[in-house]
Amino acid sequence: MPNALATALSTAALTAGMLLGAPAAGAQTAAYPTSSFDVTYGNTYTRGTITWYNRQVVVSGEHKSVSATSCRGTTAFGVDSKNHDVAVNFSDHGVCGASASFSFPVTFYVAGVGVVRICLDNGAENPPVKYLKCARYGRP
Repeated sequence: MPNALATALSTAALTAGMLLGAPAAGAQTAAYPTSSFDVTYGNTYTRGTITWYNRQVVVSGEHKSVSATSCRGTTAFGVDSKNHDVAVNFSDHGVCGASASFSFPVTFYVAGVGVVRICLDNGAENPPVKYLKCARYGRP
């Protein structure tokens, strides 16, 4: 009998510990809002998702180039309420004659950024970067 009592007490303690450590119903962390983007220029594109945080977004997706001599990259700008670019970042490097995945943050050092401008660019690693087509996406 002592073993049965010990087993019952251990099971009760383990169950209580699991219940106390579990988050309350509905208390899980809320998902961050996302926006889909698609900037197509001829047969090339950049498309993916913008994940919105407090003072940062993460831009993730794929860009495509169909020619080995015409490269493509992705640039993202944070735009404030006065329509000023307040932050910029870009994919590590462009792609030429292929497609590639990317993911990069754009950090805002000011509050109130509710728009991100995504541009398909010429994939240049050094200036001049040429923006082929851009589109604006608002925070959902």
